[in-house]
Amino acid sequence: MKRDIKWIITITILSFIITLIFSLGSNTLLENVNLIIGVIIIFIFIILGIIFDIIGVAVQSSKEVAFHAMASKKVKGAKTAKKMLANSDKVSSFCNDVIGDICNIISGSAGLVVALEIANKFNIKTTLVTLLMASLIASLTIGGKALGKGYAVSQSEYIVSKVTKILNKFEKKKKKRK
Repeated sequence: MKRDIKWIITITILSFIITLIFSLGSNTLLENVNLIIGVIIIFIFIILGIIFDIIGVAVQSSKEVAFHAMASKKVKGAKTAKKMLANSDKVSSFCNDVIGDICNIISGSAGLVVALEIANKFNIKTTLVTLLMASLIASLTIGGKALGKGYAVSQSEYIVSKVTKILNKFEKKKKKRK
């Protein structure tokens, strides 16, 4: 129970910091950009949310046994994969709930900024444009995640393997700096 409380506090603080950074970044970018760049920013956050949702689902549905065999053969990333799978609840929570939900929120708020800009620029009723933008963002996010979940479950070991290879590259760069 004590470990759970520590994790909950950590993830809550981390969520606050990541949201602050993402919000600041998107707000700064959206301040003085044209509509096309604004739409691209929205799509980036939608895609990022979908990618992290896929990773979270893949980690939850992946079997640790596959990575035990890889680790015994000294396959790069297998040890990292085993650690991820041993902590699959936390990895999934971070990917799906922290990054995924933050991306959903940021894409929604960025969508509002873009919708207001469209309404002002083309003299269209604000309510109509914001409703359409919110509906478009929600449908793309939900549809993308629905599509991604099937892929994540069927290709879970492959996805986890690729993610761990990426993580290991970052780890190598980090070790070189020290």
